[in-house]
Amino acid sequence: MFSKEESRRLRQEFWTSFGKSFPRKWILYNTKVKDFSFKFHFERKRAFVSLDIEDENLENRVKYWEKITSLRSLLLDILPDAILDEVHHLENGKEISRIYILYEKKVSIYNKNTWREVMEFFNERMAKFEEFYWVYEDFIKS
Repeated sequence: MFSKEESRRLRQEFWTSFGKSFPRKWILYNTKVKDFSFKFHFERKRAFVSLDIEDENLENRVKYWEKITSLRSLLLDILPDAILDEVHHLENGKEISRIYILYEKKVSIYNKNTWREVMEFFNERMAKFEEFYWVYEDFIKS
């Protein structure tokens, strides 16, 4: 087991290394849509990239979910392994809608031997996710 400080240091080291290995400006929270963001997730047992629709106003969340799912076949052409989860519960109990691509191999943020493959996965999949967003951004925002 790692202490909280060791865990924090390893996480910081991973994200710094990722930023240096793949320097680019990601969209992430800069979608210009409230509570609609792209995220990288790397944890103890898994890694994935996601598009989270977190609006607490259910009407807004449903509206954006319906826009994205109306483009489902186009999304799956770009990201065939995308998982669409209309009702996803976070660990804190919050309900969101999430589209995500899970890295299928066994990895851990605490195992530096898996870092490179996760970084490459993040770079490839998030770039495709962003490509999808840029193409359909006006429709999603309308």
